[in-house]
Amino acid sequence: MPRSTNNPASKARRKKIFNQAKGNFGKRKNVLRTAIETVEKGMTYATRDRKLKKRNFRSLWIVRINAAVREHGMSYSKFISSLKKHNIDINRKVLADLAMNDAAAFNKLIETAKQA
Repeated sequence: MPRSTNNPASKARRKKIFNQAKGNFGKRKNVLRTAIETVEKGMTYATRDRKLKKRNFRSLWIVRINAAVREHGMSYSKFISSLKKHNIDINRKVLADLAMNDAAAFNKLIETAKQA
């Protein structure tokens, strides 16, 4: 009996790897073993960087809030703590957006925080 190789399935597996490795340089895109290594390494970076992205955005929001608050003679930590004392629960993403795009609303929050 002749050996069966199931060519369509194995070709589909290779094609899937090569499509994921598209855009790489040299044999990283067209040699199967190297392409598999490249794709696996890229997947680990993608998993790791989804976590890092959250950290980076939070630090960006904090920098923006701090810059906006310092224009009014306050520090970031005092601003956040006085918002908590006044039971104002706004996350940093929204605060940074207010600081950048809606100065009037952000100024009201600063006035509320200064009353502490």
